[in-house]
Amino acid sequence: KDLRSKFWAAYKKVSVESDDNMLERCNGNMDIILIFAGLFSAANTAFIIAMQPNPLDTTNALLVQLIQITLQGPSAAHPAILSLSTGNSSIFWMQAVSYMSLALSLLAAFGAVLGKQW
Repeated sequence: KDLRSKFWAAYKKVSVESDDNMLERCNGNMDIILIFAGLFSAANTAFIIAMQPNPLDTTNALLVQLIQITLQGPSAAHPAILSLSTGNSSIFWMQAVSYMSLALSLLAAFGAVLGKQW
């Protein structure tokens, strides 16, 4: 019996050290993931904001249409309807990828927070 208790005591000591080392490494890795996800999300958000259309262009176009209607009266031809989309599919896909990368970055940060709390 004494030999078995020595074995299990040694096993417990080694396993606790190994578990503590693994927990410390994982905790450090999750800290790194949180920092990277936060910085990436901030930079990605700045790029997403820069990709948005300028609202002044829409306002100016609507003001020009309003002035044309006012000057020509009710018999004026129907003004051209403003297009909300630019018609460029590459811009759409670039924005879609940007939003997807932001969502995945926030999901990674959420997973890291859950891992740290566990």
